[in-house]
Amino acid sequence: MILDEQDKQMLAGKFGNAAKKSMEILVALGKIYGAEKLVPVTSVQVAGVSYDNLGDAGLEYLAELAKDGRVKVLTTLNPAGMDLENYKVLGIGEDFAKKQKLVIDAFVKMGIIPSCTCTPYFIGNKPKEGEHIAWSESSAVCYANSVLGARTNREGGPSALAAAICGKTPLYGMHLEKNRQAQVAVKVECALSGTEEFGALGKATGEKIGNKIPLFLGIKSASVEELKSLCASIATYGGTSMFHMQGITPCKTSVPKEEIALSKNGISAALSSMNDDTQPDLVALGCPHLSMQEVEKIAGMLKGKKLKVETWLCISRQVLQEAKKKGLVQVIEQSGAKFAADTCMVVAPIKGRFACVASDSAKSCYYSRAKNKFKTKVGSIEKCINCAISGKWD
Repeated sequence: MILDEQDKQMLAGKFGNAAKKSMEILVALGKIYGAEKLVPVTSVQVAGVSYDNLGDAGLEYLAELAKDGRVKVLTTLNPAGMDLENYKVLGIGEDFAKKQKLVIDAFVKMGIIPSCTCTPYFIGNKPKEGEHIAWSESSAVCYANSVLGARTNREGGPSALAAAICGKTPLYGMHLEKNRQAQVAVKVECALSGTEEFGALGKATGEKIGNKIPLFLGIKSASVEELKSLCASIATYGGTSMFHMQGITPCKTSVPKEEIALSKNGISAALSSMNDDTQPDLVALGCPHLSMQEVEKIAGMLKGKKLKVETWLCISRQVLQEAKKKGLVQVIEQSGAKFAADTCMVVAPIKGRFACVASDSAKSCYYSRAKNKFKTKVGSIEKCINCAISGKWD
């Protein structure tokens, strides 16, 4: 793999221990995947932020890098294991909070923005088409490649952090045009509407084609919120880092010979498979984190209402601050709903606290079952809010 003079100096330790360790990671990855060289990146998104996932070993690693490591490009963080300000309201204990704050402190010391969101494109980390980046959260990676047209592999937390410190990433995989072409045409034979149906589309597709890149045909329109839901589910259930949607996504691709069809029955079956016969005791929306438009919709539904079911709205700190300026936060909190900024139902340490979680998110369903052993309900945002108000999933 070709390294320029600065790369070699970093590898030799002339820019400090963190840069040396980071360059070692990038060179090792490049050799494994046959990269010809490293390419400069314009932004990074680092996963592996929740102490629930990192543990003490991960915290020690970050503290070591933070001694002399500093990032070279715009770098934001994935959700933490708790709301960094109001964790007590969400039932997070002081022992966990202390360790989580040390994790954030280490990242901040390296010059990373403590954004703690899986939707960095809502808060200013929005790369342009064709830019090389190094993002690590699966739904954000899929959104960046598919909707924004940027170029990133699905980085692990350490490799994304290494790219941030070195300002580069190995040129392989999704950074190369030849690897970004559609491999399966997916004919969608029904109209789709809502984040829950686009999430079901991702689940049904991912389970059929795995990590192959699909080209969706027959979808006439899709909102930002529907696209982020699709990105989250297809990355979770299939493992792909990209899709194409004819007439909607920016990247060009030829129509592949392999073809599958998805009917209304297929979408309905995917939705049905995520619904257990149990009443929810937690309604959790915002996987991926809520957009301002979703907050406005929820506020309109909750105005003047009182909730009967514990309700969490997972959101970035920045979108929460904007919603507060618009008076939406006050309306929502008066209903009894709680904002879970900086975190979400997937990475927070809530195993054992609830029996059944209701959401509009297919990704949330997957991790609620696999990680927390919860039963699940998946439906529209409207259905979830109505359940929170009435106390029943009808």
